[in-house]
Amino acid sequence: MTKLLEFVGSGVRDFVLECGRISLMLFSTLFWLIRPPYRFRLLFQQMETIGYKSVPVSVVTTIFTGGILALQSYSSFKRFDAESLIGTMVSIALCRELAPILVGLIVAGRIGSSMAAELGTMRVTEQIDALYTLAVNPIHYLIVPRMVSCFLMMPVLTLIGDAMGITGGYLVATHVYDLNPVTYLRSSFDFLTYEDVYSGLIKSAVFGIAIALVSCYKGFFTQGGAVGVGRATTSAVVLSMMLILIIDYIMGALFFSI
Repeated sequence: MTKLLEFVGSGVRDFVLECGRISLMLFSTLFWLIRPPYRFRLLFQQMETIGYKSVPVSVVTTIFTGGILALQSYSSFKRFDAESLIGTMVSIALCRELAPILVGLIVAGRIGSSMAAELGTMRVTEQIDALYTLAVNPIHYLIVPRMVSCFLMMPVLTLIGDAMGITGGYLVATHVYDLNPVTYLRSSFDFLTYEDVYSGLIKSAVFGIAIALVSCYKGFFTQGGAVGVGRATTSAVVLSMMLILIIDYIMGALFFSI
């Protein structure tokens, strides 16, 4: 019984310590966000890496997701003579949920792992310590550009994903099942509201903050050499993906259930 209590107690203690440290990093990042110097070159470099270079994989993922939604829903909708509503279902599902989640998972896997590995390598090779000796705050220099870039680029990628997903559904519905293109497009946009679109964009911005914060935190506090870098990278990706799904549920409940 004593060992069980010690195990539970140590787990709770470690969890509280992790939450405290990551909260301090978030507050420190917000503090340094508004303080000069403003390193726009680093910001644009991160925006290119996070945004521009993530476009191809986001396009491929969302266009095929929209296609498979139309493909799978046709047989179900046909039973009720409701084929004209396939476009509505595809557009709402993508804008509300699928595009933000898929883009978030892609960025978590591609960019989150890169951030954690890069910062972890800098930590174990003492490059972060060297920044302190040069009177450069590592939070300001390394984490602020990454977090701001994630926050800005995630909605852009999600918007591209919305458009590509609807396009994929359109291609399948009109070229595979010979649905009327005008009817499909009308059903896609007549029932799509601004709330459906901006809720997904707000979600994606929050996902971007979560991905950058977790990945930078795991990399920044890496210990244990090369093994520690690998462990931090894996932990950052897994935790980022879990947070995306948890945050999605909470924000979905706030937007559409209250």
